[in-house]
Amino acid sequence: MTRYLIALILLATTLTGCGFHLRNRLALPADMPSVKVESQIRYSELVKLINRGLRASGATVVGEDGTPGQGEDDPGLARLQIRSERWGNLPIAIDAQGRAQEYSLRYAVVFSFLKPDGSVLVPEQAVELSRDYVSPPLDATGTTTEREILADELRREMSASILRRIDSVIRADLEKQKNAPPAVEGAKGEGDAG
Repeated sequence: MTRYLIALILLATTLTGCGFHLRNRLALPADMPSVKVESQIRYSELVKLINRGLRASGATVVGEDGTPGQGEDDPGLARLQIRSERWGNLPIAIDAQGRAQEYSLRYAVVFSFLKPDGSVLVPEQAVELSRDYVSPPLDATGTTTEREILADELRREMSASILRRIDSVIRADLEKQKNAPPAVEGAKGEGDAG
């Protein structure tokens, strides 16, 4: 029992020392009852991952399948709009015969986040991620599987990156509101009288 306790304390000390800490939940404004993730890509895997992340943070998610056209006239929905998703495969190394051996798999997404009243909460921005992989031209046995695994990993990272960007903008706005001096209503009226 003592060994387990010592191991647990050692593990906790090591994790604390390396900077590891649990992430906070995504901060969403209190006046945001529901969120809809919209994408032009029908049944987008990225939308599914973002919906899962939003639900895990306590948000109410509408339109789970990511298809456009659901609830568009509902004024009480915040909208996370995935404007584009683009994939690219760029050769980065060639062999002596000029055949590509190593590639960079690139994934770029453009998104914006709108409040229920239509005002912009997170302005349109692009996020690009990439991963390199080797694809020998004569032996492509596992290349397709490796590329699919990397694509899944990039989608998960993209979802987390988008949610972190939304979180940082919302937290910055909340901090700005907290630090803003209170507005004095009587001072404006007194200056106009003279």
